[in-house]
Amino acid sequence: MTSAPNHLMELPRKILIGNDVIYQLGTFIRDLNHNATIVVVISGNTVKTRVGKEGMEALDSSSLKHKWIETPKASMKGINSSQLIIKKEQPDFIIGLGGGRSVDVAKMISFNLNIPFISVPTSASHDGISSPFVSIRGRDKPYSLKAHAPIGVIADTKLISEAPYRLQASGCGDLIGKMTAVKDWELARDNTNEYFGSYAANLANMSAKIIIENSNKLSDRAYTRTIVEALISAGVASCIAGSSRPCSGSEHLFSHALEYVSNSRCGLHGERVGIGTIIMSKIHGMDYNLIIRTLENIKAPTTAKEIDVTEEEIIKSLLIAQSLRPERYTILNKIKMDQELAREIAKSVSVI
Repeated sequence: MTSAPNHLMELPRKILIGNDVIYQLGTFIRDLNHNATIVVVISGNTVKTRVGKEGMEALDSSSLKHKWIETPKASMKGINSSQLIIKKEQPDFIIGLGGGRSVDVAKMISFNLNIPFISVPTSASHDGISSPFVSIRGRDKPYSLKAHAPIGVIADTKLISEAPYRLQASGCGDLIGKMTAVKDWELARDNTNEYFGSYAANLANMSAKIIIENSNKLSDRAYTRTIVEALISAGVASCIAGSSRPCSGSEHLFSHALEYVSNSRCGLHGERVGIGTIIMSKIHGMDYNLIIRTLENIKAPTTAKEIDVTEEEIIKSLLIAQSLRPERYTILNKIKMDQELAREIAKSVSVI
């Protein structure tokens, strides 16, 4: 058994989940630091219009000053620009209020400035709401960076359930991807002697299995909490592992490659991951039909056409996926992928 490397586990200190908990934002912050005086909220205009009033009232009721900043693009240039403004404010907390981009940007800036970060998701679109990892659009390719896990998470299930259902289905696609991510991690353990954390792997797998077992019910908004809890658990699995290994494997490499080759014209993150999971489960020798049925049950896309990408873009993504993170060993290291094989695999699972 490979000895575990030293790594620091950063876990959220407090997680509040339930209907209308957005109104407890101020007291939540006070519980984390009763001496706090000012917070910066990073949020998109749509979300601010939707829940800004409630958020401001919650902060005002706890006598917290607040500055709201529009979410920049998740690029280093956009992040650096907003970071300069936030640094001048010297806030006690940075809050990411909104979807994946707002949470990621707030997480990155909080890490750079060493200011505690609070995650307040308004949709259940991916597991970044509780993880220490940030997805950044680079000049040449998308990539992930490790920041800090949020010190606190407020997940208002009523607010999240009111977001477009497509976002929730995307979150389910991201969760299903843990099945192949864990398989890839096992391969790395067996073939390269990489450290493998059984607890983190089992926690990530459990998050995926909950979605698979309940897939025919998840379009009912009553199950929003189930999805949110699974996403939080998956993020915590990464915190425990000290890496994104339990949550991100070949299916995520495919997703990032597809985002790159299509110039971001390729559906939501979790939609791409779901399709990537179909393909990678086939290569792994897993039951890819189970993945397809699950995605169909949650009304998530299972084909290239449904996310408006071409056959050639799917094939090119399969060809370059492993090169995006050559140091990360996955099932793609075990096969010699060429155009003919990529086309054959994608056709065999009806992605193209």
